[in-house]
Amino acid sequence: MSGKVGEKQSRGQAPRKKGDAPAPVQEPMRIAKAMAHAGLCSRRDAERWIEAGRVTVNGKVLETPAHVVSATDTIVVDGKPLPQSGPARLWRYNKPKGLITSHKDPLNRKTVFEALPDKLPRVVSVGRLDINTEGLLLLTTDGALARHLELPSTGWLRRYRVRAHGNVTQDALDKLQGGVTIDGISYGPIEARVEREQGHNVWLVLALREGKNREVKRIAEHLGLVVNRLIRITFGPFALGDLASGTVDEVKPKVLVDQLGTKLAGEFGLRRGQLDRQPTRRR
Repeated sequence: MSGKVGEKQSRGQAPRKKGDAPAPVQEPMRIAKAMAHAGLCSRRDAERWIEAGRVTVNGKVLETPAHVVSATDTIVVDGKPLPQSGPARLWRYNKPKGLITSHKDPLNRKTVFEALPDKLPRVVSVGRLDINTEGLLLLTTDGALARHLELPSTGWLRRYRVRAHGNVTQDALDKLQGGVTIDGISYGPIEARVEREQGHNVWLVLALREGKNREVKRIAEHLGLVVNRLIRITFGPFALGDLASGTVDEVKPKVLVDQLGTKLAGEFGLRRGQLDRQPTRRR
C-alpha cells in the first residue's frame, strides 16, 4: 500500500446498529486475551482485575489469568456479561490539547474518552499522549490489538512536529541518528530536522520508534530547547492528515488488514473481502 492512511481522507464502517450482535471469538484463548479482544481493557489490566476477584467464568471466581475460555463459557466481569468480540475496529482521532488519555483521572480532569462521540463503541487507546500533546491518537475496540500496535517491537515510526523555544543546528540534530543517553536512559535512533524558525522558536520534525515517557520533551531539553507545542502527525502507516481537532475517522477494515498482514489480521477477526460501509467522521 502506498502513502499513509489519513494523508488522503480514509473512510471506514458505519457504527454497528443496536441489536447487531458481533460474532463471538470462536477459538479457545486465555481469559485475559478474551477480555482484551472484547475491548474491556488491556491484557495487563485484565490480569489485575482477575487478581482482584472481578471476573467469573461459569459462576466461579477466577484466580488466574492463565484460564482458557471458549465461546461456550459464560464470562462475567463486574457483574456484567463479557461483550462478544467482533472484528477489531480502528479509528484515527485528532486529540486536542488538555485531555487526559485515560478512562478515569483521579484529579477529575477531562479525558479523551469523555470527549469522544457518543455513538462510538467502547474503545481503548493505542499508547498515550500526555495532556499537553495534540494530534494523532489511534483508538480501537480490541485491547489486544492496541497492545500489539504500541509495542516498540512492532517497529512503527512515530513522527512529531515540535515547536520549541531556543535554537538548534541541523548538525546537532543529525547526531541523534545514533541514539542518545539522557540521565541514564537510552533512546534509540532519532530522525530530526529543522522545519523552520519563527521568532525565538524553532519548528522541528522528529521521528522515533520507541515511544518512551516524555521522550520528545527530554530530547528537546537535552538540546537546550523548551517545548511549547507538540503534535503527533503519524503513527506507523497512519497519518493525521486533514483530520480536524476533536474528530475521529474510522480506518477501513481492508486497510487494517493490509497493514497487519493477513495472518495477524485474522487473529483479530479481520478477513480480506470484508465490505466497507459509509464513513464515520464525527465531532
